Amino acid sequence: MKSFEELVSEALSWRLEGWDFSSLKERWTESLPPWDYREIVSGQLSTEVPLLDLGTGGGELLSSLRPLPRRTYATEGYPPNVPVAKRRLEPLGVEVIRTYSEDNSRVPQLGSIPFRNESVGLVIDRHESFVAREVFRVLKPTGKFVTQQVGSSNYRELNEALGEEEPPAGVGWDLHEAVRQLEQAGFRIVEKREALLKGWFADVGAIVCYLRAVPWQIASFSVEGAYEELRELDKSIREQGGFQVTATRFLVEAVKPGAPSLHVASSQTQSLPG
Repeated sequence: MKSFEELVSEALSWRLEGWDFSSLKERWTESLPPWDYREIVSGQLSTEVPLLDLGTGGGELLSSLRPLPRRTYATEGYPPNVPVAKRRLEPLGVEVIRTYSEDNSRVPQLGSIPFRNESVGLVIDRHESFVAREVFRVLKPTGKFVTQQVGSSNYRELNEALGEEEPPAGVGWDLHEAVRQLEQAGFRIVEKREALLKGWFADVGAIVCYLRAVPWQIASFSVEGAYEELRELDKSIREQGGFQVTATRFLVEAVKPGAPSLHVASSQTQSLPG
């Protein structure tokens, strides 16, 4: 294995395009959930039902789905991903719309979806935050929302190793909280599942790459600020052969009831797609 200094230096010059982590293959691995999100979404597709992919990343998942509906849209709020998504998706006829919030669930006014009321029939969301009432608003009656989410206790072992506290009690993001918000917005839950998965980092450089790519894991992270903790982690990895973490994932499928809903407010109507 390379020295600590070499691993960290390489990690600081590492560049990610979209959400393609293939360059870290075998250095960072994670077991798969017991469901196949891509297969679940594929089973919901119809060429005549408008589709919206929230937080498409670099369009990796959406571009793999076939056949895409004639009207397919994708949003992305993380600036480096927007041009990647456009290059991948626009040739497929997908309209990519940049949004301006990386954490819609915490800032509702920034979490509004730029679509008209009842304008899409299927909303999908893999690992993107969302505002339940906004998803409800843009869906047509009987429309469906399918989401796979990352729980707030994801990789808690990593946070602990680097001296970061867990989310304060009462503000955690998990299956129970997601279902509560969706039901409060007016949705009927048709499927809900959760899983704890094993993750594994083979070296400290892969950990630095991950934390740079996913800054919300430890918002204050910097190599300088966590230098001693990273040193200890590097030592432990060399002794133990790696660093194990626990990933938290949950899946929810929800339907908007067919009758008109008082939750849909005309004042929120947008002028963008739909």
